Amino acid sequence: MSEPSSAEKNLYIIIFLNSIYPMGKELRSFLSKNIKSCHFQKNELIVKAGEKCERLYLIKEGLVRGYFYNGKEEITTWMDSENEIFTSITGFFSNKPAMENIQCLEDTYCDYLDYKDYKYCLGHFSEMNHISRIMLEEYYRLSEQRVLLARIPSAINRLDYFMEHSKIEYAERIPKKYLASFLAMRPETLSRLLKKYSDN
Repeated sequence: MSEPSSAEKNLYIIIFLNSIYPMGKELRSFLSKNIKSCHFQKNELIVKAGEKCERLYLIKEGLVRGYFYNGKEEITTWMDSENEIFTSITGFFSNKPAMENIQCLEDTYCDYLDYKDYKYCLGHFSEMNHISRIMLEEYYRLSEQRVLLARIPSAINRLDYFMEHSKIEYAERIPKKYLASFLAMRPETLSRLLKKYSDN
């Protein structure tokens, strides 16, 4: 991971958070002093399972995935891209070892807020509590979609559900082995279904 100097950092996240809920001048000032920017290279691990995760990231450009190991097999559980926030839920919010690995699938540029600064914002700025609640609601909405997806018995119906509820370019951007893992099917099954999907 590389980090630009404070003079170079892009406070993109302030605009993003303000779009969720209007922030006062004091909160904007605090964030402008404490938000940092970083760059991860393709395939770089941002978080390893078992480590603490003390950063809340917003993706400005790039693509990341969460995954865990079932024996030697990698199971992809989620993907995020531009204008989405990610972290280790257990590692960040519970201050416990992360249960998943988080990896970049493309060169990825982020703004991030450290845990201590996030907690300070919650304790001193009421707007941050509104923002956190709205972000939590969005997390639960996406989590519900993943649960429903996992319960669909048919591979083609899981793919249909994914295409309907995800960013349309995901099928092209995500390496097929990771997308197949997320959809609980073999890569060759996914390739066959995607071909039929594109022919329709």
